[in-house]
Amino acid sequence: MRWTQNFIPTMKETPEGAEIPSHVLMLRAGLINQVMAGAYTYLPLGLRSLRKAERIVREQMDAAGAVELLMPAITPLSLWERTGRVEAFGDVLIQFAVRRQNRKVPMALGPTHEEVITDLVSRHLSSYRQMPITLYQIQNKFRNEERPRFGVLRTSEFLMKDAYSFNTSVESLDESYDAMYEAYCRIFDRCGIEYLPVEAESGPIGGDASCEFMIPADNGEDTVAHCPDCGYAANLERAEVGTRDCAPPDVPLDEIKKVDTPEAGTIAQVTALLGCKAEQMIKTLIYMADAQPIAVLLRGDREANEAKIRRAVDAEQIELAEPDVIQKVTGAPVGFAGPVGMAEKIPLWADRDLLRMRNCVTGANEVDTHLTGVNLGRDFQLPDDRFVDLRNADEGDPCPRCSSRLTLRHAIEVGHVFKLGTKYSEALGARFLDAEEQLHPIIMGCYGIGINRILAGLVETSHDKAGIIWPVALAPHEVLLLPMKVTDETTMEATERLYAQLREASIDVLLDDRDARAGVKFNDADLIGIPLRVVIGPRGLKEDKLEIKWRWDSEPEMIALDGAVEQIADLIREERNTAARFRAQRGNAG
Repeated sequence: MRWTQNFIPTMKETPEGAEIPSHVLMLRAGLINQVMAGAYTYLPLGLRSLRKAERIVREQMDAAGAVELLMPAITPLSLWERTGRVEAFGDVLIQFAVRRQNRKVPMALGPTHEEVITDLVSRHLSSYRQMPITLYQIQNKFRNEERPRFGVLRTSEFLMKDAYSFNTSVESLDESYDAMYEAYCRIFDRCGIEYLPVEAESGPIGGDASCEFMIPADNGEDTVAHCPDCGYAANLERAEVGTRDCAPPDVPLDEIKKVDTPEAGTIAQVTALLGCKAEQMIKTLIYMADAQPIAVLLRGDREANEAKIRRAVDAEQIELAEPDVIQKVTGAPVGFAGPVGMAEKIPLWADRDLLRMRNCVTGANEVDTHLTGVNLGRDFQLPDDRFVDLRNADEGDPCPRCSSRLTLRHAIEVGHVFKLGTKYSEALGARFLDAEEQLHPIIMGCYGIGINRILAGLVETSHDKAGIIWPVALAPHEVLLLPMKVTDETTMEATERLYAQLREASIDVLLDDRDARAGVKFNDADLIGIPLRVVIGPRGLKEDKLEIKWRWDSEPEMIALDGAVEQIADLIREERNTAARFRAQRGNAG
C-alpha cells in the first residue's frame, strides 16, 4: 500500500474531548473518527489492525474446536422477555418497534446473544450424542451507554467475539471452560497484550464460575485487587479480604450515650460534628434481600460489596431499601440507622471488621440523633456466622491466599469467561435426552472478547510521547518504507524494488511516497507506530546500505542493500512468531 493512495488523516494536535492516551493516539494516528458520542468510523489503518485482531481470535477459537456461525444483530424482544433481561438490562437494551403488515413488532439490538443462541440450540440439539459443542461468532453489539467515553473503550456499538458451550454435565462444562480459558491466553499472548486473569462476578448475564482477562492500565475503569507475591487477582466485586487478627483492643468500654446530631445523616457530617473518625463509626445499611429487609453493618470508612452481601445471605436479588422501608424498620429516616434499638427485629449481618471495634459511634434510630460508646457484645449481639466479608477490598488488605498484602490496580477488561449453568436453557426450553432417555436442561458456558478493546488496551499501554508502539501482530502494516527524497530517481528505483520484493515475500508493507519533508515523515512514522521503519536515502545508497529501526529502539542500524529483503523478511517473520523484541522492550520499559 502506498501512502498517497491511502487515507491516513494524521493530526498534530490533541483532538478536543480526547481524555486518555489510547483515545488521543487512535484519533491522531488516523485509526478512527468520531461520528457521535459512542460511535466511531474505523479508518483504513484502524480497520487493518481490527481485522488482524479478529483473525487471531478466529484462528485460536478454531484451533480450540469452536464452530463459527453468525447471528443477527436485530433480535425479537420476546426472547429477552422470556429470560427476564428486559428489566435486567434496563435502558442499556436498545429497544424499538417496526411496523409490519399493520402491526408493530417489538425488537432489540443485541448487546449479547445468549437468548438467540439458546433458542437456536433448543430447536436443533436434543440428544447427549450431539454434545459437547462450542459455537461462536464475531458480530457487532449494541448497548445504550449512558456515558460513552474513552474512545472505543466504552461505545454504544462495538465488535465482539462471543462463544457459547453446550454440555451434558458439569465435568464436560469444566473441559469446555478450560479449553476457552487456554485459548484466551494464547490470543492475548499473540496480540502482545500484558494481561491478568482475575476472578469475577458474572453480573446480569448470570452463572457461576467467572474469570475476566484484564489489561493493567492507569486509566482503566475497572479496579483489580492483586497480590504480587502469590498472583491472586480478582475484580473489586469479587475480591476477598483475607483474615486478620479479630481481637478487639484492650480498652475500657465507654458508657453508651445519646447525642444530638441535627441534620447530620452522613458519615462526613457526623465526623465533622462530633470530632470522631470514620473508622470509629458503624455504618448501618438497610437492604431488601429477595423483598425481605436486612441490616448490614460496616466500619464507617468501608464500602459495601453487594455481590458479597447477596452471596452471604443467599439471595437472588439485593437492593438498598426505599426510605419508607428504612423509616418503618428502624424508626428513623435515612442516615440515622444503627444496630441498637431498631423499631423492628430484622436480621443483622456484619463485616468482620466490627469484631475489632470498640466504643463506636452509630445512628440511634431517631431523627437527628446518634449514639456514642456503642460496643458489640454489650449493646448488641450477632451470631458468629453473621460476621463475614461484606466489603470492598482496600489497598493493603491481607491477601486471602497468602500472608502478603493486596494492591489495587486500575485495569481494562478485554475478555470474560464464565459458566452459565442452566439459567438460559431452562428459560428457553433447551433440553436433551440422556442415555436413559431422561430429559435434562443443557448446561452452558459463555465466553466473550471485545475486539475493539484489544486495540485500545494495547495502545493505552504501549506508546511513548511520539505515538503508538505496535507489535507486529496487530500493526496496521509491518514495515514502513521511507524514501528520503521521492524526486531522486536512484532513491525511488531502490525503494520500488524493495517494495515489490517485500510484497512478494508476503510482508505487509506501507510505502510513504509523499513528497514531504523528512521531519514530517519521521513524525508520522512514530505516530502511527509501524514496527519496522526502513529509510532509503541517497547518502546510504552510495554505500549500498539501508537504515532500519524498530519503533521501540532508540537508535537505527545500517544493513547492506544486498540481501536486505531477505534480512527484513526474516526479522518480521521471527517477530510475528515470537514478538520477542516487542516483549523485551516492554520489559525494559517497566
